[in-house]
Amino acid sequence: MAEITSPSFPRRLIVLVYDSFLVLPLIMLVVAIATGVQIAVTGDESAGDYSATLHPLLVQSLAVLTLVAFYGTFWRMRGQTLGMQAWRIRLRNVDGGPILLRQVLLRCVGAALSLGLLGAGFWWCLIDRHGRYWHDYISKTELELIAKAGN
Repeated sequence: MAEITSPSFPRRLIVLVYDSFLVLPLIMLVVAIATGVQIAVTGDESAGDYSATLHPLLVQSLAVLTLVAFYGTFWRMRGQTLGMQAWRIRLRNVDGGPILLRQVLLRCVGAALSLGLLGAGFWWCLIDRHGRYWHDYISKTELELIAKAGN
């Protein structure tokens, strides 16, 4: 199997920032819709005051589900989020096949665990000879830098 080129750490961070500009408004939209549904169902309008709030655990759950849906959809379709497309990075299955739902879920759980350990699983790519995160190993995936067209 040919050796792939791993993207640099700064490039990975830029992609994360780029994607956050897309996924954060999506999370806000999902929470706003859920709040609207709550108001419609419970009638909690408090005399025109639309300050009804969702339970914080529900908001967190919606945020996590939105993140998994966002990344999962893009990774399963093309192996790239919009940020990854702009910065020429692709997520690939180490065996060359398509990204499976199981891999997406393992990658998301692994990333959450990595983050919970002060980002150790993310920093790992700086010392790993293949440039992989812990969640790459857990999900049997890897990030690949795509060569510029014409190279």
